[in-house]
Amino acid sequence: MCRKHCDVENTQRFSGYRIVACCDKFRGGSSMVYDVIIVGAGAIGGSIAYELCSRGLTVCRVGETDRVNAASKAAGAMNGCFGEVTSGLLASDYGRLKLHMDRQAQDLWPAWSERLARSSVNNRNLFSAQGTHVVLNSAGMGEVDTVNYHAIEHTLERYGEPFESIDPRSLGWLNPNQLVRPLRGLFIAGEHAVDSHLLLEKLDQALLAEHGTIKAENARRVLTEGGVASGVELNSGEILFAKKVVVAAGAHSLELLSGLDQVVSKIPPLFSGYGVSILVKLPSHMALPTSVIRTPNRAFACGLHCVPRGDGVLYLGATNILSEEPKQQALVSDVQFLLGCAVDQLNLDLHDAEIISIQVGNRPIPADGFPLIGECGIEGLWLATGTYRDGLHQSPLLAAYIADCLTGVNTTDLDLSVFTPVRAPLTGLARETTVEETVKQMFATGYEYRWDVKPYWLPLLDKGLSNNYQQLIDALHPTFTPPPELVAFSYLYESMRTKLSNYYRAWS
Repeated sequence: MCRKHCDVENTQRFSGYRIVACCDKFRGGSSMVYDVIIVGAGAIGGSIAYELCSRGLTVCRVGETDRVNAASKAAGAMNGCFGEVTSGLLASDYGRLKLHMDRQAQDLWPAWSERLARSSVNNRNLFSAQGTHVVLNSAGMGEVDTVNYHAIEHTLERYGEPFESIDPRSLGWLNPNQLVRPLRGLFIAGEHAVDSHLLLEKLDQALLAEHGTIKAENARRVLTEGGVASGVELNSGEILFAKKVVVAAGAHSLELLSGLDQVVSKIPPLFSGYGVSILVKLPSHMALPTSVIRTPNRAFACGLHCVPRGDGVLYLGATNILSEEPKQQALVSDVQFLLGCAVDQLNLDLHDAEIISIQVGNRPIPADGFPLIGECGIEGLWLATGTYRDGLHQSPLLAAYIADCLTGVNTTDLDLSVFTPVRAPLTGLARETTVEETVKQMFATGYEYRWDVKPYWLPLLDKGLSNNYQQLIDALHPTFTPPPELVAFSYLYESMRTKLSNYYRAWS
């Protein structure tokens, strides 16, 4: 509903616009109804809200605008498609569909940036890096890093995407420890990065300029009536009503469906991929790189990377550790690890950089590793989450897809029905290779920490880990198999095993 139709009791200022904080007409018993309520203030929720508002719907977006611990705010925001490719991603039709989504999203960003600039009347350049350098160095493990590097090359060739093989020594900005020197490199001219903080700011401004409403408060639960979604209850107890509700609240999304146990039990549970990233101010003698510089994905994470943010600020990222609950603060061990890797593998002069901020984000990781996109067993209730590391990059694409579904007007030919939230587990890696891949990724973590393990210990460690992981998989279910990162971390946390077991039982 347009704000001009409301008598606003209390407002707050945000980015030069007014955000509704309380409106008498939307308290309990009101007959005033939004077309759509979007729960979630991250890149996906913000993009869906803006897209729907642009199509003339009355939209209210719910969620705190400081976005503490949100994945979008802590993201490096690489508009990467091919730089994220792994051998595991290419191992299934579902993984290849995710790649197809990434490729389509990559083409949307120039026009999306222009739309946001026009609506928000904010012409600051959204793109902070031009192109991506992928560097294969000796810090990782050949069976992971080299395999994924080759997967990137082969996928670029298969898609006909322009790229250039380079000698990493020609990258003047790189100045790594010689013990982890780069071996090979390639440059992907079409993969950039955006400033995630500026993106979120523009999404807020653009939504309000299109007469959308922002409720800068988190939701407590989704409301239903007669088996149909009817609105949301905010943490304050205020009730908002809508014809449709889209939940895009990241790792917290399923928590909002309390009381809908019969439906939630058949949706892959969400786990938090807790990650740390760091913004640093470079010393005056260091220039910023102009491109993204990254390694292939390794050790359950998105590879080490740095992204220029302008004004001498460099983004360093990012760790990825599955946790029982979303985390609010960074652990010293993770900060130490990330800074050590950045100095060692990227540039020794980063020793002299000043830390501006330590960012914590929680990525939404479903039990089978694939997104939860679509109506979810309750009429008018939609999910758009579980995107793991792809959410910000795919946000323009997902916004158009969800808007098409809700309005019945097709602007894309994308079919994401296989990612419907109410589903049996999808299979990424084959069960017989999951244990082997889990052990490799664990070993890759050790190599990145530069462990000093004697050769005769490696077969013993391999056998011990393999036996433990195989026992875990067999105990969970005879056929359903979690992805490698969930195997590794559910071995440590009973609560994760319990969630997986309950979900598998619902489909057995």
